[in-house]
Amino acid sequence: MDFRQDFIEFALGCKVLRFGEFTTKAGRLSPYFFNAGLFNDGDSLGRLAEFYAKAVDADELGFDMLFGPAYKGIPLVAAIAIALAQRGKNFPFAYNRKEAKDHGEGGSIVGAPLSGRVLIVDDVISAGTSVRESVELIRAAGAIPAGVLIALDRQERGLGALSAVQEVQRDYGIPVIAVAGLGDLMAFLEHHVEFAEYRDAVARYRSEYGVSA
Repeated sequence: MDFRQDFIEFALGCKVLRFGEFTTKAGRLSPYFFNAGLFNDGDSLGRLAEFYAKAVDADELGFDMLFGPAYKGIPLVAAIAIALAQRGKNFPFAYNRKEAKDHGEGGSIVGAPLSGRVLIVDDVISAGTSVRESVELIRAAGAIPAGVLIALDRQERGLGALSAVQEVQRDYGIPVIAVAGLGDLMAFLEHHVEFAEYRDAVARYRSEYGVSA
């Protein structure tokens, strides 16, 4: 099975991905919900990091280090760095504090100094706020944002015609790599009869709010 389909199955098994009726931040009634914060034990976080590593391998994006924005990006960036190192790809990583430390080593960046091409890792892109802040931090350090790596791309419109992911690609000129997207979820539903009852609702939602690739 394709690793993207494996990821959907994994997220469902961890109850990180659920079906039902959920109100999004945009006030839309969504037939599914994804909460990456529920990857909250060692086994699930380790397996999640493996999926991120597979997405990196599949995309072949060039980068020199990893950066995880506070707070969700902090455990993610460490776990992904470990998963990549186990594949023979040892990258330095860093993350930021929400407030700069005024004692000890000081500053807002923890870990390796930001340099070269920096891949930002996060769970999802909603409003794009953490991406914007990360890009500003990376550029302020004299480094180059290389792209953004996320778990799930909902592939739905934001306030305009573009999705949050497409807006990031447009505004910063960097690629966004997702482990899986709404299209992968639809493909999963097509081939798993046990979830057939949710297929039409997700298809309607995609028809109403989805964006073209």
